[in-house]
Amino acid sequence: MSIFSASVFDATVVYNGQELFKGRGAAEGWAAKVAKEIEAPVTVEKIGTGWALRGQVDGVDVTWGIYGQRLKRIEAA
Repeated sequence: MSIFSASVFDATVVYNGQELFKGRGAAEGWAAKVAKEIEAPVTVEKIGTGWALRGQVDGVDVTWGIYGQRLKRIEAA
């Protein structure tokens, strides 16, 4: 379980118990930041009523949502 330390401070929604980005634009902005940090492509994906980040870390598919104003790995819905 990884948590990025920078505060998100964007509008969020809760879908199936997962906190996600409310808007695609905010998710895309964070996808670019995470991609730079992990040096791998990161995309955004619509999950229910919100947006999550998707990428690969060490060859493993990862989905990130939000937890307490931080990015956190979540189980993809």
